[in-house]
Amino acid sequence: MEGRHPDLRIRFRPGYVEVVQADVVFPNRRALITGATGLLGRAVYREFKDNNWHVVGCGYSRARPRFEYLNLLDTSAVKEFVCEFKPHVIVHCAAERRPDIVENHPDSATRLNVEASANLAKEAAAAGAFLIYISSDYVFDGSNPPYREDSVPNPLNLYGKTKLEGERVVLQNCDNAAVLRVPVLYGDVEKLEESAVTILFDKVQFSNKSANMDHWQQRFPTYVKDVANVCFQLSEKKMQESSLIKGIYHWSGNEQMTKYEIACAMADAFNLPSSHLRQITDEPVGATPRPWNPQLDCSKLEELGIGQRTPFRVGIRDSLWPFLVEKKSRQTVFH
Repeated sequence: MEGRHPDLRIRFRPGYVEVVQADVVFPNRRALITGATGLLGRAVYREFKDNNWHVVGCGYSRARPRFEYLNLLDTSAVKEFVCEFKPHVIVHCAAERRPDIVENHPDSATRLNVEASANLAKEAAAAGAFLIYISSDYVFDGSNPPYREDSVPNPLNLYGKTKLEGERVVLQNCDNAAVLRVPVLYGDVEKLEESAVTILFDKVQFSNKSANMDHWQQRFPTYVKDVANVCFQLSEKKMQESSLIKGIYHWSGNEQMTKYEIACAMADAFNLPSSHLRQITDEPVGATPRPWNPQLDCSKLEELGIGQRTPFRVGIRDSLWPFLVEKKSRQTVFH
């Protein structure tokens, strides 16, 4: 089986990957996006592509036909891929990001979130590439917000611990790396379950049944297009001022909401009723522990002139319109 790209021909054989460079001169802006099949990865891929970078996205279970297949746990395949493509920038979006799944599958989650990240950092360093590692606000316990980049982490669950360890191994193995911590994300999902934000929409739409909504944990839902823009701006600034960009950065939406408030905002965005949504103000019991308020201080990036924020009601309307059950009857309202 062969994968094709304008500048790469990638042949997959049992046990190894063969990457053949075509007779093409590579442009001077090359980006490799891991996890390009995921919610954030797709947005990052589009951002670089729309800004005339030569970008290759790779994925695993959903890679074909749009993206290149790459098993990040296969160290030799990763090495060959990076050596042949010679990226200037690698944005590492691939991760197991679901806290409950991480708790239930700790070994596989650790291999992806930590071991694969360490290996990718080594290959980025060898290639002289700028690596952006996507991390999480869950590295903090949420008891004393807002959190700066130099605040002391204290993750409450295994997901946060693996992301924190991923940060450490990336920075240890690649001097030319940056960590970008972000909170809960939403955007153009392929299915509602793809985001912990958009998954609430069915409960919002079906108002004939009451729905309990958490009104305890404080979240800052963040649009993936805004995070993608931050990754792009960091990369552009890195190319211009190499010594300036490194270390840890934070980016986040600035609208503080519980899941109940998120659901009400969705209802408002689509002119739907919200009286069936019920506030649950008690701290969840028995679930994977989550930080109460892991708000991120984003002033470090803001002072660099980096970042953009899309109002939640604008971003969520753009994201959820395809999933609106009554969208045909409502088109005259919104269009």
